Amino acid sequence: MYGWTGKIARINLSDGSIKTESLKMSDMKDYIGARGLGTKLFFDEVDPGIDPLSSDNKIIFLAGPLTGTIASSGGRYNVVTKGVLNGTIAASNSGGSFGPEIKYAGYDGFIIEGKAKEPAYLWVNNDQVEIRDASELWGKNTVETTDLVKAATDDEAKVACIGPAGENLVKFACVMNEYNRAAGRSGAGAVMGSKNLKAIAVRGTKGIRVADNKRFLKAIMDARAKLKAHPVTGEGLKAYGTNILVNILNEHGGLPVKNFSEAAIFSGAEKISGEYQAEKYLVRNKGCFGCSIGCGRVTRIKQGKYQGLGEGPEYEATWAMGANLDLDNFEAISKANFLCNELGLDPITMGGTLSCAVEMSVKGLIPREDTDMELQWSDPDLLVEMVKKTAYRDGFGNCLAEGSYRLAESYGHPEFSMTSKKQELPAYDPRGQQGIGLNYATSNRGGCHVRGYMTSPEVLGIPVVVDPDATEGKPELLKLFQDLTALIDSAGLCLFITFALGLPEIAEQLRAATGVELSDEEFLQAGERIWNLERLFNLKAGFSKKDDVVPRRLLEEPMLAGPHKGRVLELDKMLPVYYELRGWDENGIPTGEKLALLGISR
Repeated sequence: MYGWTGKIARINLSDGSIKTESLKMSDMKDYIGARGLGTKLFFDEVDPGIDPLSSDNKIIFLAGPLTGTIASSGGRYNVVTKGVLNGTIAASNSGGSFGPEIKYAGYDGFIIEGKAKEPAYLWVNNDQVEIRDASELWGKNTVETTDLVKAATDDEAKVACIGPAGENLVKFACVMNEYNRAAGRSGAGAVMGSKNLKAIAVRGTKGIRVADNKRFLKAIMDARAKLKAHPVTGEGLKAYGTNILVNILNEHGGLPVKNFSEAAIFSGAEKISGEYQAEKYLVRNKGCFGCSIGCGRVTRIKQGKYQGLGEGPEYEATWAMGANLDLDNFEAISKANFLCNELGLDPITMGGTLSCAVEMSVKGLIPREDTDMELQWSDPDLLVEMVKKTAYRDGFGNCLAEGSYRLAESYGHPEFSMTSKKQELPAYDPRGQQGIGLNYATSNRGGCHVRGYMTSPEVLGIPVVVDPDATEGKPELLKLFQDLTALIDSAGLCLFITFALGLPEIAEQLRAATGVELSDEEFLQAGERIWNLERLFNLKAGFSKKDDVVPRRLLEEPMLAGPHKGRVLELDKMLPVYYELRGWDENGIPTGEKLALLGISR
């Protein structure tokens, strides 16, 4: 076996059984690994109608065939489960070194099922897998948990765990690995919490075999040269991280402000930008396993009530807890981000939910007696305090812990929730990017940018320059981006490599590593297969065409100022074209012909 190990460990927390099973070569070839193979396994084993917090839900940790190899940025793994936040199939992607360690232990991943009677953690030491007592870990934050688990197992172990947010079943709790890396969206951390699973520690000392060493090395060296030469992957992200986008999106007129309620131009953008972060607070940049880009930010707030040292904030967190709250206090944003990592919270949904609550409060739709503090814009103390309260479901934090859709719906105004499929939208106003809006509406896990990053062509002009206000050609480009991203996620690579690399470079790495001689087009079709299987799961879970939408505000309320003044998202022009291109019927259901072509059984 090359690239893959061909093995998974199945751990049943209810009865304590642990089994090693072989993977099917046909599944690995068709679904590649990580996100794709995890989706296939989950689809085959789990009833789409289950409650995500029930013991019937499963959670799958899976690496890709390039994870842990010398492939540039080959450090990714995925957590596949039924998401707690919205009930879609979730594949939360994370970096660091946890994914490679899974491979070094001799596995492609773990299928975890059932529920432990008492708090537990897993210790995977090469071929030895144990379920251990975690009673003394319960209630600890992710930093404390990681340190204690390493002390009890092996200092070289890599640890993925949940914090108080996961224990308290916050619907957007993360799985955190190595302190600051997150499988962040959809609430995978709450699934672990519902199973009384506090952590997974992995130590591996085995190697990964590739099919053709010489060919693989050449493919990797060629790819690394392109990454180094590209201005984004070789310079911009290394110097300023993803926060370089703050000023770019602000100038573009697409940085959402105040829960998407105002023109997407933020007067305080410079004070939360990557340039400002690098000048005032940056300690150093940091990369995940095998990374040649180094977009991570190690940030220190030296003094004051928000002082601290940690990783981030990156662009999405900076926006969600900054411009989206009309807040330009970078120190408070950093503190809130550090707390999200320590407590195990997704900062996009955290900021999106709080901004929804603030807007509703300012409009008089949430009574003052319901909240612990006065909810208002531009309040740094409110942000920091509510992050803590949310993780512990303390006071009004208990309402925020449900996410913005349930919060707004409970007060009779779901229209103030800026979500798609009940998951909070990220940091790009679709009225200024038609393609990203179509991506929000059609994403299989709800509001998401990294399943089809249309900001790349619409704002950055990579790999082609397109008019962000045009609708023509966007469905075609988005389908390509979505399918390619599914392939990249499944291979175990970082999405950021696509600023410099395309399908030919990625397919060649997979061929050389695995020995599977698929054409570029056949590898891309694997991405399409993954996308359609995710869609099929969601349809079986009760989702339909009516869920392929964005908030009414973005469809009906035009931009008030800036380069895209007067624009709304013209989703109705793009969605039917998108369905047709996908081989779906007018209701967004994959046709029998399309499924047969992809080899998918209903």
